[in-house]
Amino acid sequence: MTSTVITSMAQRMRSCPITGLKVDINAERLIKVNAVVAVVCFLLGAVAALGLVLTRWQAVHYLSVQMYYRFLTLHGLNMLIFFIIFFEMAVLYFAGPVLLNARLPAPKWGWFAFLLMVVGAVLVNVMVFSGQADVLFTSYPPLRAASWYYLGIILFAVGALIVTFLFLAALHYAKKEGTYKGSIPLVTFGALTANIIAIITLVHGALIYIPAYLWSLDLISLDPQVYRLIFWGLGHSSQQINVAAMVSIWYLLAGMTVGGVVLNEKISRTAFVLYILFISMASAHHLLVDPGMGPAWKVWNTSYAMYLAVLASLIHGFTVPAGIEMGQRIRGFTQGKFEWLRKAPWSDPGFSGMIISIIIFGFMGGITGVTIGTEQINIMAHNTLRIPGHFHVTVVGGTALAFMAVTYYLIPLIFKKRVAFWGMARWQPWVFGVGISIMAIGMSFMGGFGVPRRHWDITATGAPFPLEFHPAVDLLQAVFGLGGIIAVAGALMFIVIAVVSVFFGKPFSEESVTTKASGVPQGILALPAQAHSGGAVTRAHRDGTPGTVILTFIFFVCFVVYYFINWKLLTFLWRIG
Repeated sequence: MTSTVITSMAQRMRSCPITGLKVDINAERLIKVNAVVAVVCFLLGAVAALGLVLTRWQAVHYLSVQMYYRFLTLHGLNMLIFFIIFFEMAVLYFAGPVLLNARLPAPKWGWFAFLLMVVGAVLVNVMVFSGQADVLFTSYPPLRAASWYYLGIILFAVGALIVTFLFLAALHYAKKEGTYKGSIPLVTFGALTANIIAIITLVHGALIYIPAYLWSLDLISLDPQVYRLIFWGLGHSSQQINVAAMVSIWYLLAGMTVGGVVLNEKISRTAFVLYILFISMASAHHLLVDPGMGPAWKVWNTSYAMYLAVLASLIHGFTVPAGIEMGQRIRGFTQGKFEWLRKAPWSDPGFSGMIISIIIFGFMGGITGVTIGTEQINIMAHNTLRIPGHFHVTVVGGTALAFMAVTYYLIPLIFKKRVAFWGMARWQPWVFGVGISIMAIGMSFMGGFGVPRRHWDITATGAPFPLEFHPAVDLLQAVFGLGGIIAVAGALMFIVIAVVSVFFGKPFSEESVTTKASGVPQGILALPAQAHSGGAVTRAHRDGTPGTVILTFIFFVCFVVYYFINWKLLTFLWRIG
């Protein structure tokens, strides 16, 4: 490394007193602005969510039909695209330059990308609020929005694509300048996985939204079937960026909260590679009921390809909690099968948020996702509330909650502020997680009774034929409504905590650690030893992880029972005589 580069890096770096990492000031600033805008988008999505909950709850039926579809479009775009991807850009800046003690190359491009993303997001939201884009998240033709809507999405996607290449450039220069030794850390490898999936996803977005933009200007025609096929290479794969980023955060928080151990680096990295190879192909499960797709294509993508992607999640779903158990056992919690879990730092919102995210994503999202990815079951589930019931526990209960959990560590480490309303922060992951779980259960069971997704009025008021559902649906709507209100309350708790902490919070310093000040997670007050080798780790491997093995067995029993019930329900529809 030349002396000029070393001098330039020294001027742009600060040393973190907790982790010892060298933080590039440009990367730190880009983490901050992307995270702040992500929270703003989350607020828009949460407000829209409350309106949707109070409308789908038929006894309340709050919004008019026009405003319902407008809020549905607003909610989908701000939650599934803008909030998630802005936060993921912050994750890329953290997992690349920061974790590798490296500089961020071409920071001006990072600011240009951020500007494009903000302009794109604002443009899209203006079109939605003005009523010129009531086309839902999918915007299937022949539904057509104003051309500015498609242009906004294109600008946003281009900005995100620039950040993905900046991340790759940061990895290149970190290797070239020798800022780390050996292989990149597992968390960075997971972020690299998310980055590669993001590039694949954004290419799909360009392939379909550029033609859609031209179509909106009446310059070309657009085949709806081709649109649906390519759109889901964007729409579903964008959520798989979340999965890779979420798992990376699990590994990060496991280490920072309890000194979690990575059981086997090669196996975990192989699982991330399986995501890259197969998770985009699994997007086909959104098209299982599409008559334009052939059965062989559907079977291949939703059986063999999807199961290999599911295998990756199963690996991470075992290695992360097993690593937590091993970390706790190294710290002395060795009594019985579950002392490590009972005496875990549950009052730390970073830890509790991570564990709740793992449970919701694995038990509720994983089991339901594999089941409705089966072609026969998908036929009876696809256009019902079971589908949003599923993705609310994966994207919201899993990914969004993991992002919230890591925010409690980013606030002191990156924003250098103590977490405000610390007592409320301790409860926030529980309120949000419980609310989302209750809401998703209500949606899934309503879907089991055939309640359609997206529809403003499930009773079809004014239709020539009456439409009635089982009386149990009324009870399930109340369950869904109450769960949704609790989840929105948890979301607003997080927004208030984050905003007040960042803009009005008390400063965080080394003195905050020595005095054990309030508003600082326990993993920062006393960062656990990050053990990767040695006698303690060898003994932990020898003793195994019996608690996680038992939890894994319970998971498989739940999966088998749920899968059997779905096939039993299918026999009620497809009678064989």
